[in-house]
Amino acid sequence: MSAHDDALPVAGPAEGSPLEVLRVFLKLGLTSFGGPIAHLGYFRDELVVRRKWIDEADYADLVALCQFLPGPASSQVGFSLGVLRGNGLAGGLAAWCGFTLPSALILLVFALSASAFTGPVAEGLLHGLKLIAVAVVAQAIWGMAKSLTPDRQRAGIALAAVAIAVFIGGSFGQIGAIALGAAAGLFLCRADAPALAGRLGFPVSRRAGVIALALFAALFLVPPFLASATGHQAIALFDAFYRSGALVFGGGHVVLPLLQAEVVAPGWVANESFLAGYGLTQAVPGPLFTFAAYLGAVMEPAPNGLAGAAIALVAIFLPGLLLVYGMLPFWDGLRSRPAMQATMRGANAAVVGILGAALYSPVWTSAVLSPPDFALALAGFLLLTVWKAPPWTIVLLLAAGSALRSAIGA
Repeated sequence: MSAHDDALPVAGPAEGSPLEVLRVFLKLGLTSFGGPIAHLGYFRDELVVRRKWIDEADYADLVALCQFLPGPASSQVGFSLGVLRGNGLAGGLAAWCGFTLPSALILLVFALSASAFTGPVAEGLLHGLKLIAVAVVAQAIWGMAKSLTPDRQRAGIALAAVAIAVFIGGSFGQIGAIALGAAAGLFLCRADAPALAGRLGFPVSRRAGVIALALFAALFLVPPFLASATGHQAIALFDAFYRSGALVFGGGHVVLPLLQAEVVAPGWVANESFLAGYGLTQAVPGPLFTFAAYLGAVMEPAPNGLAGAAIALVAIFLPGLLLVYGMLPFWDGLRSRPAMQATMRGANAAVVGILGAALYSPVWTSAVLSPPDFALALAGFLLLTVWKAPPWTIVLLLAAGSALRSAIGA
């Protein structure tokens, strides 16, 4: 097979440059509020409708691929569109930088200045950020349960995942819940598989795809042994965030329990700081995974600060980007297989259960400490689910309400 035959044909217009991709995605990174589903809408308006980088059918197939894979779906879609427009990997990296760095830098500044927040009002403000996490995670579970556990089989898988996450705990419990959910889905979730027709054709050769998938596997398997053998904190930090990014199925909010097990359980980040940063992440544009930059900066063992933020940020995004880059040449052949679809249905149902367990602990138990806390969290949940208020307005309202209550109490 020649090199020409090894590469798939480009879908859509091929002209463009990494610099153009960076400029367009920097605009999106500064203005895309509202979470991954909203991000996909922004991408469609800007890149499908207005700029015509890709047609509707190919865009829908790309979204299907990125929702099928673990990782941050909106960032994977953006990266892939950068690969398409920028004629390769450089374009994909330009898209990732433009979409990710604005929110990552905002969270880094907050992390480095968090120690300046003192006094009752500041403490109330930070507690309000933890209450935001309650409302946002509850809303995520509500929406995910309706779409990912619509029948008895998948609801049962979700309940089993709750039990595994609660009784085993930590990252082992979460990985075990996902693995068992995938295995159960293979036997229980084959019925009514939708017919899927593949259309993707991106400038990624099969050889490049295999290299990316092999690198994904190597980075998943090797760093745990290196961290254990050397005791090097930088390797352990990379491993913790890479493993979390590699196991996020079903939505960005699932990263919350995975990261909590990796950084709070060993004492790297205080639970209060963890939830406050997660709440603030709801107010910034761009992908939810930029929460990693905050965590890498505030953790106690070095490397932290700017170096810790950089390691954590790259590590949490890297598995999802490697997976989507590696799968682009093979997606058309895999997506129509019923066994693959059934496995992913089971895994997605399991993550609903994992997130449900995390809603109770650490999110609820750390944030809802009094009846007023419950009232504020419930108000945030209803504003999100019933009134469809944008998340950044909930951040402002709950943080201000909690700060005001602390000031009056003081």
